[in-house]
Amino acid sequence: MTLKIKTIKGEIEVLTGLHIGGNKDTLEIGGMDNPVIKDPATNYPYIPGSSLKGKLRSLLEWYTGKAPQNNGRPCSCGRCIVCRLFGSTSDNAKHPTALIVRDCFLTEATLKKISEENLSYLEDKVENSIDRIRGKATNPRHTERVVPGVKFSFELSFKVFKNENEKDFMDAIATALALLEKDYLGGNGSRGYGRIKFHNLTIDGGRFDIEIKQLQSN
Repeated sequence: MTLKIKTIKGEIEVLTGLHIGGNKDTLEIGGMDNPVIKDPATNYPYIPGSSLKGKLRSLLEWYTGKAPQNNGRPCSCGRCIVCRLFGSTSDNAKHPTALIVRDCFLTEATLKKISEENLSYLEDKVENSIDRIRGKATNPRHTERVVPGVKFSFELSFKVFKNENEKDFMDAIATALALLEKDYLGGNGSRGYGRIKFHNLTIDGGRFDIEIKQLQSN
């Protein structure tokens, strides 16, 4: 077999207010300065697969010592686990991406709570700049956040090409997901935003545990 596709599914629980920014089409006096991204079909918040994938790559790059250097470009060696999993577009070492990360939408259980229990799933977080001379708060800014307790469905797939080691990919993904639980998703993580936790993870129906593993950097 020259190609296998493995799928990991589960849920993402928001533990602290989550903000992944969306577009503000109109300017309203007293309105929301910084809304979250929403599904145009439902107007519910969601987690774009691109945001999640980018965060996982960044964490894995730092963990394996492959973080972008002075040129700001990602690794393009085509050999390390980051390039093999996330792909490389270098002319000298092209490698197809193996990882597909789906957009994450609200779980059925969360939607049911919203409908039946009038669950508040968004909040308006007001933050201020501090004038340290006068000791006063200035420039209030409104940021929309998904509240703790909300859960999103989660799914990613990875392709195991010929001559690739399936366990290498599984270990790298398990590590990246575990690192994300210790870090944050979305913006303003240094201010406490974006802590999340994965639940009920499976791989092709079987249990999938996440933990930080020893990975080869090359």
